[in-house]
Amino acid sequence: MFRGATKITLDDKGRMVMPTRYREQIAELAQGKLVMTVDRDPCLLIYPLPEWDLIESKLMHLPTLHAQARRLQRLMVGHATDLELDSHGRVLVPPELRTYATLERHGMLIGQGNRFELWDESVWTAQLEQWRKTEQAATELPAQLDGLSL
Repeated sequence: MFRGATKITLDDKGRMVMPTRYREQIAELAQGKLVMTVDRDPCLLIYPLPEWDLIESKLMHLPTLHAQARRLQRLMVGHATDLELDSHGRVLVPPELRTYATLERHGMLIGQGNRFELWDESVWTAQLEQWRKTEQAATELPAQLDGLSL
């Protein structure tokens, strides 16, 4: 289970160091193998390989005649890139994916249970502020959240 927000820095080659607290789990779950792809938001998704295999299977079983399903397949499967943690716990973020997410030197790695989101730090900060403003304006919770007590 991946959770929490961690500031990361990309080196000059576009490599990021996976936080130490996740490395052992990634080694156990996926022998250090990850898949990185794009999201509909301006961020990247990082899955341990076995988790990605489940997602990819679901995506490829969507009806290809449905425009939104095809778009998701094109985005997520079409940009999926195999990565492997090196001996220093680093992964290379491909230039095309860095461009998609406007990822510069400083980023935020956000744990999302079975995956991570990788955001450019300034984009993440702006997005958080937008979400806060939107939530302050909202008065109702969706029915599924009625019983949620935080």
